[in-house]
Amino acid sequence: MQARLAQRVQELFEQLVLSRRRQFGRSSEAHVGQARLFDEADALAAGTTELDEVVPLPAAPARGGTERPAGPRPSARGKRGPLPSELPRIDIVHEVPESERTCACGTPMVQIGEEVSEQLDIVPMQVRVLRHIRKRYACPGGEQAPVTAPVAPQVLPKSNASNDLLAMLLTVKYVDGLPLARFEHVLARSGITVPRQTLARWVIGTAQALQPIHNLLRDHLLSAPVLHMDETTVQVLKEPGKAASSTSYMWVQTGGPPDRPVVIYDYDASRSGQVPQRLLEGWQGFLMTDGYEGYGAVARTPGVEHMACWAHARRRFVEAVKVQPSGKRGRADEAIALIGQLYRIERDLKDVTDAQRQAGRQARSVPVLAELRAWLDKTRPQVPPSLALGKALAYLDRYWDKLVRYLERGDLPIDNNRCEGAIRPFVVGRKGWLFSDTPAGAHASALIYSLVETAKANGREPYTWLRRVLRELPTAKTVEDYEALLPWNLHPQDLAMETVGA
Repeated sequence: MQARLAQRVQELFEQLVLSRRRQFGRSSEAHVGQARLFDEADALAAGTTELDEVVPLPAAPARGGTERPAGPRPSARGKRGPLPSELPRIDIVHEVPESERTCACGTPMVQIGEEVSEQLDIVPMQVRVLRHIRKRYACPGGEQAPVTAPVAPQVLPKSNASNDLLAMLLTVKYVDGLPLARFEHVLARSGITVPRQTLARWVIGTAQALQPIHNLLRDHLLSAPVLHMDETTVQVLKEPGKAASSTSYMWVQTGGPPDRPVVIYDYDASRSGQVPQRLLEGWQGFLMTDGYEGYGAVARTPGVEHMACWAHARRRFVEAVKVQPSGKRGRADEAIALIGQLYRIERDLKDVTDAQRQAGRQARSVPVLAELRAWLDKTRPQVPPSLALGKALAYLDRYWDKLVRYLERGDLPIDNNRCEGAIRPFVVGRKGWLFSDTPAGAHASALIYSLVETAKANGREPYTWLRRVLRELPTAKTVEDYEALLPWNLHPQDLAMETVGA
C-alpha cells in the first residue's frame, strides 16, 4: 500500500513538472503538449530540435593537445560574402571635384584607377497595370468579317489578375506566411482595392489550374521505394458536418531520390487510418512514420514495410530526463547517450554510398543497438509503467522491431525528421493565417504548399519558379509540356536571369 502511494505521488509530481515546463519552459519545449505529443512540428517551428540540444558533437581539442575551457564558444565574425552576380547593377559614379584634380605642381591629374564597393538595394513592390491592346483589322470593302488579335493566354482568363500577380499572391501567402487579409492591406497602400474574398477565389482558381503539375509530382512520389509520412492539424471553419472549432488534418508525404525530392500535402477532415490507405493505394516500399496507430492499416498492406522513428523514441526519454532531480544523471540519460551514438554514426556515414552506409551500420550500429536492447530488458522490469521513464521504455520495446529496420538497407532513414521538416513551413504559416474558411480553400492550400515546398526542396526559388510556371501553364497541353515545368527540369540560373529581365 505504501509503495503504491509513493508511486502515485511520483506520477503526480512528474505530471506537475512536465506541465510547468510546457507552460513556462524554453520555446523549443513549450509547444509540445500532452494532447499533441506527436505534433512535434510546432516545437520544430519554435527553434532548435531537442536532438541538436542534447547530443552535441564532441568538441575538438585545441592546439597543443589541451582542450578548450568549458563554456560558450565565442562567435567568430564572418567575412562578408559577395552579392549575387545575377542581380542587376546600377553604377553610381562619384567624381573627384574638378578643383581638386590639379597637382600642386600645376599639372592636371589623370585617372589611374577606381575603387568599387557594392550596396544591396531594394525597390519597393511596384503595382502597375498591363494594357492588352488587341489590334483589329477589316477589309475596307466589307467582304470579310474583321479579324482581331487573339487573347493572350491567362491562368484565370475571366479575372483582371495577371499571371505574375498570381505568382506573387501564392508566394506571399504560402512561402512568406502572409494572410490574405494583410495582403489586401498591402495592395490598399498602393491605392488598389482587392477584397480578400477575391484574393481567395484567385488562390483556389490558380490551384485548380496547377492540378496537372501536382498530379505529376504525386506520380514521382509514389514511384519512390521509401516514403516518409506525418500529419498536423488545421482548422476549417465551414467543413460540412463539423463544428467550426473542430480539428482537421494536413497529411504530408515526402520521398524521391536526393536529386528530385517531392513533398506532397493532402487535406482531409479525418485522422482516420483510412486516409493514408487512400493516399498510398497501390504503393509498395518502406514507409517511415511516427507511432500514431492510424498508420497501422496501411502498414499491414502487402508490400508495405513499416519503419518507426528513432527521434520519437528519444523524445520520450527526454521527457523522463525533465522530471529527474536537477543536476543528477538518471537511467533516461543512459538511453539518450546510446541513441546519440546511433546518430553520430549516421552523421559519419552521411556522405558515403548506400552500400558503404549499410556496411558501416552493420559494423558500428548493430553493437550499439545490442547494448541498448540489453539495457532495455534489464531496466524495464524495474520501472513502474505509469512513470515517464516507464512510458519511454514501453514505447521503445513496443516499436523495437520497426525501429531497427533501417539497418536492412543503406538508403533507409533512421527517423522521420525529413517529413517533420517539410511540415514546419506549414506550421509557421498557420500561426499567421490561423484557419481555412472552406474545404476548397484547404485543398487549394495543400496543393500549393506541395508545389512551393517541392520547389524549395529542389533548390528553386519559389517565386521565380511559380512565375515561370504560371506564364507557360495556359499554353501547356500535353504531359510533356507539364513535365517540362517540374522544378528539376528548370535550371535555377535560367529562373534567376528571368527575374533580372522581369
